[in-house]
Amino acid sequence: MKYDDASWHTGGMFAADLPPEAAATHIGMYLAWCMLHGLAGELHTDDLSEDLALLQRRAVTPGQWLLRACDGKFTDEDVNDEGNAFTAAYFEADDMLYIDDYQTALSSELASIYNVPDTWESYDTLAPLIDTRFAKWQRLAG
Repeated sequence: MKYDDASWHTGGMFAADLPPEAAATHIGMYLAWCMLHGLAGELHTDDLSEDLALLQRRAVTPGQWLLRACDGKFTDEDVNDEGNAFTAAYFEADDMLYIDDYQTALSSELASIYNVPDTWESYDTLAPLIDTRFAKWQRLAG
């Protein structure tokens, strides 16, 4: 199952003056958080471990990593069973919890979510919100 794809975001609200890579940032931030919090699927831990190591060392940004390791796509193979369950409750939630948190943390003063810089500073601003959502989800699921 495909959760998201950077190519889905390059129309509509996507500004013509942004590079197409900017469509990967919001997906990359979430998926990087998953990879760095033990939710990586076997695809990354076994088959793409070198790319995962680059992310862990912060040698690439989250968006760059998504484009490099996942071809801009986020699928159920990217995360493990726990990651898929959390993704269904948070990233894919009908009430758009992840995008709400992303906008609150990173893009409330920007033209769109696509203007968020693909940097580790952006990730470090967003990660505590995902941490809180994950802890709450674990309490409710447990």
